[in-house]
Amino acid sequence: MSGYYTDEIHGPHEYFELDNFALTTGYTIPNARLGYKTLGTLNAAKDNAVLAPHMFSGTSAFMENYVGEGRPLDPATHFVILPGQFGGGFSSSPSNTPAPFDRGQFPLVAIADDVVAQHRLVTEHFGISTLQAVLGWSMGGQQTYEWAVRFPDMVPRAAVFAATARNPVHNQIFIDTWTELLTSDPAFRDGFYDDPSEVRLGLTRLSVAFSLMGLSARFFREELWRGLGFVSADDFRQGFIRGYFAPMDPNNLLAQGHKWRASDISAHTGGDLGAALGRITAQFFVAPFSEDLFFPPEDCEDDCAKIRGGHYRPIDTPMGHFGMFGLRPEDPAAVDAVIAEMLAS
Repeated sequence: MSGYYTDEIHGPHEYFELDNFALTTGYTIPNARLGYKTLGTLNAAKDNAVLAPHMFSGTSAFMENYVGEGRPLDPATHFVILPGQFGGGFSSSPSNTPAPFDRGQFPLVAIADDVVAQHRLVTEHFGISTLQAVLGWSMGGQQTYEWAVRFPDMVPRAAVFAATARNPVHNQIFIDTWTELLTSDPAFRDGFYDDPSEVRLGLTRLSVAFSLMGLSARFFREELWRGLGFVSADDFRQGFIRGYFAPMDPNNLLAQGHKWRASDISAHTGGDLGAALGRITAQFFVAPFSEDLFFPPEDCEDDCAKIRGGHYRPIDTPMGHFGMFGLRPEDPAAVDAVIAEMLAS
């Protein structure tokens, strides 16, 4: 497990030092750092940068799947910045912060903290005053909303895939559920995992919850796991879902889960979600996945209707929230189409 958050697995990262970073939650991360990757070259005008934060449990390496020659995010044309997030394993996280701030003492962080750190990377390190676009999936989408509301003058274009501006209550209950399952392991004591290498049961139980909510009923009803090389639904759950989470640090997942659960851009406007969305000046593309149980399309459509430059682009897929994993080729192609339209807007 200790070797999971390494360049050998996820590719080389660079680091931006944030010093003692004050959080919006009222805590401080000492000697904080933000891990990140870049693809392409920043041009002389510094106007070709696209920021693409990643999802819960992922790393910057995941977003590399949507960057490539001939694709909308082409490194020959764009300078793509792939920032990490607090708790993600490369940026400051329970797994890499020295005692006494590690593991159970790692401070509570918020989506806003990730975005403020990313803003410093973009402006202080790269000297960029306006991004070409910001885009993300799931928690990366929550960060995209935060960017568009907190720094509207820097975000002329944005695309959110399978995320909402305020985390739905149903999604909060799901997070509470997998948190209870993850912390049910006997190795979880005094509010954290002292030795993450001991955990087995908690991550296995968490994977059951994600098997239920991450995919759609249609995925299992039509036995679509067969096309992915699995011989049964249980084989898929064991080989794909459990295999995905097994090497991760559970303390990192818990830190990220708090951010996911509390995400709500209406904090900028005293709880008025419409007023917060009204601050967005970007050409803003909202692309939910059909049958997504985390962020249902109807919630995404309601957000989009409150954005002056909102463009609603639903993507039909039986993969539910996991539509961006690329489990079938149609889904990345549909995502690319939205990104291309957003960049051309």
